[in-house]
Amino acid sequence: MDAKLPSSSDGILRGFHRDGMWLIVSLFGAGSLLLSFGLLAEEVIEGDTRGFDRAVLLAFRNAGDPSNPVGPPWLEEMGRDVTSLGSFAFLAFVSVAAVGYLLITRERWYAALVALAVVGGEIISTLLKIAFDRPRPDVIHSVRVFTASFPSGHAMLSAVTFLTLGTLLAKANPDRRVKAYFISLALFLTVMVGLSRVYLGVHYPTDVLAGWCVGSAWAILCWCFIRWAEVRRSR
Repeated sequence: MDAKLPSSSDGILRGFHRDGMWLIVSLFGAGSLLLSFGLLAEEVIEGDTRGFDRAVLLAFRNAGDPSNPVGPPWLEEMGRDVTSLGSFAFLAFVSVAAVGYLLITRERWYAALVALAVVGGEIISTLLKIAFDRPRPDVIHSVRVFTASFPSGHAMLSAVTFLTLGTLLAKANPDRRVKAYFISLALFLTVMVGLSRVYLGVHYPTDVLAGWCVGSAWAILCWCFIRWAEVRRSR
């Protein structure tokens, strides 16, 4: 008896099933991150994180002179260099370059993904800062700040931008080791930017945690929306 070869329709159905499972898992992950943000925000509003915030913040300061971070002067300068990777200007340049490349290569859906993620992330960050209006830490720092403290905009936007671009680069390469490298690099850059904000004394650790939660959730939701739109368009 001849073996039955899989039809093209079977492959399409398997593809839809696989995309559906990934969509469910991704939405669950985004929901968990948003729930974590909500619980964290509630604790911050009630003042229950003051002891933790203060202890971690002071752990990065010189015991004899809390106005200075721990370590030699070159380490503080390095911290400022790292924190600039999460600045709106740098991330805007990187995002515009990525969108331009994707448009040239006719990857319009992914160009829309980057634009939606970054622009939407900046809007959400601004609205959340206005809503919570948390004062910045009262330690002396050498980095100028212009907005409220919660959540950290650098942490949030770096998570949105680096995770979105890292996922795109991973998707473009079939080698799993390369995929893991790009995702790991995106996570590393996101974490380092967030830590630099606490090290420089411009954010409480809960600001950074909140930024990571919202930024990662928004990046996942944007990716889910684009994948859903792609699947619907291919039917």
